[in-house]
Amino acid sequence: MCGISGIYNYRSNEPVELSVLTKQTDSIAHRGPDDYGTFLDKSLGFGFRRLSIIDLATGYQPVTSIDEKVTIMCNGEIYNFPELRKILEQKGHVFQTNSDTEVILHGYEQWGLDILGRLNGIFGLAIWDSEKRSLTIARDAMGVKLVYYQIKDGSLVFGSEIRAILAANPIQPSLSVEGMNAFLRYRYTPSPVTIYENINKLAPGTALTVSSTSDPTVFRWYENYPVPFAPMPKPREAEELLLEQYRAAVKRQLLSDVEIGLLLSGGVDSALLLGLMNEHRSSWKTYTVGYEGTKYNELKDAIETASLFGSQHTDIKLSIEDFEAYLPIAISYLEEPIASSSIVPVYCVCKAASKDLKVVICGQGPDELLGGYKRHLGIKLGKYWRMMPSPARKFLNSILQHVPRTEVLQRASYSLDNKEKLDRYQNAFSLLPGNEIAGLFKPDILPSNNTVSPPSLWVELMKYIPDADELSAIQFLEVRSSLPDELFLFGDKLSMCHGLEMRVPYIDKEVVEFVERLDSNYKVKGLTRKWLHKKVCASYLPKKIIQRPKLGFGVETINDWFRSSLSKRLIDTVKDSNSLVYQYLNQKSVMNLYEKHTLGKQDYHKPLYCIVALETFLRSKQSDFVSIAS
Repeated sequence: MCGISGIYNYRSNEPVELSVLTKQTDSIAHRGPDDYGTFLDKSLGFGFRRLSIIDLATGYQPVTSIDEKVTIMCNGEIYNFPELRKILEQKGHVFQTNSDTEVILHGYEQWGLDILGRLNGIFGLAIWDSEKRSLTIARDAMGVKLVYYQIKDGSLVFGSEIRAILAANPIQPSLSVEGMNAFLRYRYTPSPVTIYENINKLAPGTALTVSSTSDPTVFRWYENYPVPFAPMPKPREAEELLLEQYRAAVKRQLLSDVEIGLLLSGGVDSALLLGLMNEHRSSWKTYTVGYEGTKYNELKDAIETASLFGSQHTDIKLSIEDFEAYLPIAISYLEEPIASSSIVPVYCVCKAASKDLKVVICGQGPDELLGGYKRHLGIKLGKYWRMMPSPARKFLNSILQHVPRTEVLQRASYSLDNKEKLDRYQNAFSLLPGNEIAGLFKPDILPSNNTVSPPSLWVELMKYIPDADELSAIQFLEVRSSLPDELFLFGDKLSMCHGLEMRVPYIDKEVVEFVERLDSNYKVKGLTRKWLHKKVCASYLPKKIIQRPKLGFGVETINDWFRSSLSKRLIDTVKDSNSLVYQYLNQKSVMNLYEKHTLGKQDYHKPLYCIVALETFLRSKQSDFVSIAS
């Protein structure tokens, strides 16, 4: 796990300066405190920072082939590299190290870019083919790692983080209105958009290739679009198969030459991971974070889980004051605003774990993959809503409009009424309808075609699943958009800012490919969400853990704290006409949202939190971009 950066002057062929590469690598030094490396080939330059996890002695990067034709660097881990190495050795390849990165290099020599489809892992990588003068950068299938890039004046600049691109450019980019609009609607920016103009991020499972004779081309290398099992496994068989998939994924992701720990909540997802880890050895180090002075606190349950499985447990207690103090720090490391209540606890728990470890396993993923959110239930039951006569639906909608704090139900009914499938999904993801988000902006800030259009990535992905049922389709989008570009983005950056690698076994490529072939009834059955996942947990974990109520402390706590200690930050933002957001937003529109929320007419804590997060981001980045409103 590391950080990559680089420059390719593919049009001018001007040599890359070592001093610029050094600035890039210095900007992401937190990602790789153990070592650094550079590679120069005239108009191409690679910069690398290393966090040593596999092959501690010889796994340096960038790695160049013996004949010096191919050079590669990779941020991430390839979990199936031992199997690939054996195949390549049988084909005559001779290895100089024990690293997973060298396996990618030999794989490229053997199969070309088809090597990407053979990898099971998390990665952002770069491959330089000196004979073809061709550069390829790629993001892993599930998007756990990130690759940002900028194409400008015949040069490609890229990196694991945006700061590596900013470090290479004397002129800082403008803020992207498209990115800001997407953020306020979805609370993250879907690939390829970022918060910066002309800085993009590769979507999961895509790559970019450019050479001295061809322009940059982005293409999708991962095209495993689910085909349902035929015949579909029976429930008991599916339960057993899923457990085996989990076991195999955990075993793969325990591959490491350094100690691994676990981020442990009080719920069943991380408890199941700890149980599966215990099949390989006992007494892992576990870490939990919780909020003081609130009923939504998982610390007690996590301690109990740790005791049941015999882990060496550390808990981190956060106060309201801690939250306020760490929020701007966490947002600054994210480089893009993300309005998730989890960013502060993730930052703090990773900070604590990094004092002992270089690698932790995390339980992210089952909600998106196996139907854990309320919207999944709404999507599944939506067909019954649309079966109601139109007058009945209109009557119920009119009642909802006059009932305070029912904006979730209002948005759900509005979404389910839509005849267009992608529009329904877009509304399900949205914090507010697109026209209401657009109404927050000053006149003429948004282009006319940028108010309610769905993200281009979603439009592309929908082409591959024309026959999918409602629930399978929206989960297909989540696993390839909101999960990687929101949860994995802040998971990566808030762990790596402490020099800590985070792994996610539930989103192992083979697990995802298995689950996406299952019938959606195995995910949401009746009114039960994550049905099959819960069956696996119930068959494996003690009843004491299974029977705990789900606390969901993040959402509830942030709502409570907006009405208490965060109210000052909120007031400072919305009532201060000098707030930076008002370069783009209409203060009157924002104040209207705020007043409805504080009077209890509607619960707008999510969009208001987005505005606070955006303001916090703007204040931390004032010197990094040129305002489009100036």
